[in-house]
Amino acid sequence: QAGRWNWNMKHGFVKVAAATPDIRVADVAYNTEKIREDIAEACDNGAKILVFPELCVTGYTCSDLFTHDVLLSAARKALLDLAEFTADKDVLVFVGVPLDIEGKLYNVAAGLSRGEILGFVPKIHIPNYNEFYEGRYFTSGKDVEGTVYLTQAENGEYEAPIGTRMIFTCPEFPKLQVAAEICEDLWVLSPPSVSHAYHGANVIVNLSASDEVVGKADYRRQLVTGQSARLACGYVYADAGEGESSTDLVFGGHNLIAENGSLLAERRFATGLTVSEIDVDRLAYERRRMTTFPAGGEYAYSN
Repeated sequence: QAGRWNWNMKHGFVKVAAATPDIRVADVAYNTEKIREDIAEACDNGAKILVFPELCVTGYTCSDLFTHDVLLSAARKALLDLAEFTADKDVLVFVGVPLDIEGKLYNVAAGLSRGEILGFVPKIHIPNYNEFYEGRYFTSGKDVEGTVYLTQAENGEYEAPIGTRMIFTCPEFPKLQVAAEICEDLWVLSPPSVSHAYHGANVIVNLSASDEVVGKADYRRQLVTGQSARLACGYVYADAGEGESSTDLVFGGHNLIAENGSLLAERRFATGLTVSEIDVDRLAYERRRMTTFPAGGEYAYSN
């Protein structure tokens, strides 16, 4: 388990939200403020798990700006500010941010709650085909495990674990186990979420920046709902929106929430929140009922 957060649960349901914030490419201060606004709104709506798009702190389409210290330093500071913003909020937030570690740049999902960075989950599969050029900037996080140290002006050095085998748990509701994957990780032959489900995760979150081409929305919808059915899990998919449409790509903010093969909520071409509730007790029942569902295990890496 990469981290724990605390709040009460009733009747086995958890309210979840996928957020598409109004962002400006490479304007970290503006993006951070919009992310704060969405976090506050989600908490007002009672959401306990909130998912933002891939690289939303900086913007996904920063291109060669990803190599600049100014952008990366601002992103680290924003991450600490967002973690602090959650200090008095009962919510688990996932935000996408570029993170430079030992000379390499990683595309990561940061899990934040109660003023802490619980852990970093790096993207494993880096697309570098068709309209995607992520391989120009980012390194696969497949073999990354350890600790990230962040400098915090007020409190000195801050540390958080990083790795691809993380499950976020809640002591008050141990049935709920959350894991993250990032965009392309879902589209490959063997998504990380398969391993996460094998090891107990029953809610998968996906931080995505999936652009729009003809027919892609239908396939994306089938992919998310199908994966939720295959894994008997809840799936929360947060997509980048129109603020990223500053190049030759169009982003539609296609947010999806699915549970065990059923599409619970969907939203396209709009900023803001997509909210629904996932029945965790029902998922636990379905997994018990399916005699072919594999028994759980433990990751070799834990914290």
